[in-house]
Amino acid sequence: MHTTLFYVIIGLLLADALWGWILEELNRRSWAESVPDRLADVYPQDKFEKQKQYRRVNHRFGKISSTFSLVVLLVFLWFHGFALVDNWVLQYTDHWLWRPLIFFGIMGLASYIIGLPFDIYQTFVIEERFGFNKTTPKTFVSDQIKSLVLGAVIGGILLSLVIWFYHFAGKWFWLYAWVGLSLFMIFISKFYTTLILPLFNKQTPLEEGPLRKAIEEMSQKAGFALENVYVMDGSKRSTKANAFFSGFGKNKRIVLFDTLINDLEINEIVAVLAHEIGHYRLKHIIWGTILSVLQTGLTLYLLGWFVNEPALSQALGINEPVFHIGLIGFAILYSPVSEILGLGMNIFSRRNEFQADAFAGKHADAAALQSALKKISANALSNPTPHPWYVFFNYSHPPLLKRLEALDKVD
Repeated sequence: MHTTLFYVIIGLLLADALWGWILEELNRRSWAESVPDRLADVYPQDKFEKQKQYRRVNHRFGKISSTFSLVVLLVFLWFHGFALVDNWVLQYTDHWLWRPLIFFGIMGLASYIIGLPFDIYQTFVIEERFGFNKTTPKTFVSDQIKSLVLGAVIGGILLSLVIWFYHFAGKWFWLYAWVGLSLFMIFISKFYTTLILPLFNKQTPLEEGPLRKAIEEMSQKAGFALENVYVMDGSKRSTKANAFFSGFGKNKRIVLFDTLINDLEINEIVAVLAHEIGHYRLKHIIWGTILSVLQTGLTLYLLGWFVNEPALSQALGINEPVFHIGLIGFAILYSPVSEILGLGMNIFSRRNEFQADAFAGKHADAAALQSALKKISANALSNPTPHPWYVFFNYSHPPLLKRLEALDKVD
């Protein structure tokens, strides 16, 4: 049984990689040779050629990095690497909590080390070559250290919580873990911009002036009590522009990248913010959180059913059922379900984006939002003609041309 399960795990990894490569190839072949007429005003031919080159470079780099990661994982599985690491940990402790924590700490650190050269190359070679990178080596190192510490602390606490429930709550551990993780998700959703984001970026209140006044007028029209609009130093790391809405209740906050303010006109910025307000007014954030909580519950419920199956641990080289080894086996076998749920979330997200665009078109200026979307996309050298299948399986936002077409119909 466990031998069959081992080959099922290998097969799932290979099938997932093959499907990803097929979608990437379809997407590559869909790249337009000339500028779409709708984008001619923001994509002069030389910039469009630069966009295609940017796509090619990232496509090749993605194939190399993903293939390397897959080969490393397959070799690790073939030689029972998870069992080897666990046996090494057992030389120092067999404590019910410290054993899995140290095990996952080693695996997480190894994964980080393997991925670090690719992150460095992406940031300081590819992004630098195309004029996007503003990250200094000092900032990069600082970000890496903060991310590692934050991941270790938060990940360690959450993992400890799940392990504790597993050992002391019996068959209902998944339910207690679901409640604990759901409360954490809600907490992060509410306080992300006030607790986590300041560790990496500086946020300052938008100063008084024409932009602030225009935003206040729009928010009043949209029926939104404007309290917090902040400007974030996104230019510290990249020239790419963005804006987002975070939190709820008294902690709701709109955040503008300083690059967005530099790239767009006032009416375009107002339209972008109207889009973000639309997400709040249409309750997309609340529904997104609810769906994430339900998805987490389903995952943990299935985990509770299967994690103690001896074949899961045996397939990875451990004779007796071990929670942290079974968790890894389950995560791989669960990947098809995760893909389906992720597909549903992407469909939900794309629908929300269309709705938020329509909201912005009605409460601000549809033409201004179209202009803003075109500028943001062109400045980021985004692909204007992705393959429909690639969009369906991977995009959380609709393609630019589809959004422009939908905004044409807004009254």
